[in-house]
Amino acid sequence: MYLILFVLNDPDKVEQVLNAWEQAGVSGVTILPSTGLGRIRQKEGLRDDLPLLPSLEDFYHHEADINHTLFTLVESEALAQKVLEATQAVVGDLDQPGNGILAILPTVKVYGLIKRNGAAS
Repeated sequence: MYLILFVLNDPDKVEQVLNAWEQAGVSGVTILPSTGLGRIRQKEGLRDDLPLLPSLEDFYHHEADINHTLFTLVESEALAQKVLEATQAVVGDLDQPGNGILAILPTVKVYGLIKRNGAAS
């Protein structure tokens, strides 16, 4: 089993990436809003418009200021390769700056995963 982590820089491509992953054979994806050190360093000072008890999303200025981190588990290295290819078909060559960062990690054990029709979900 493999864990795929993808930091997508362009929020306008989330739906396209999700569709491409589903077509490649992915049965479930978790998506989190995220930001990186570069974007944090570009901001000056502290924000003064945050609520008293802010949520994570309150720290983001605008949808365009955030990345989306997608992660999923896949059964095989072959499926992980399909996901990589599907991702690059949407966002472009991941070796080029600004297209995102994708990591594929071998996973030794997974607990709590419900399997449907022989596929991980």
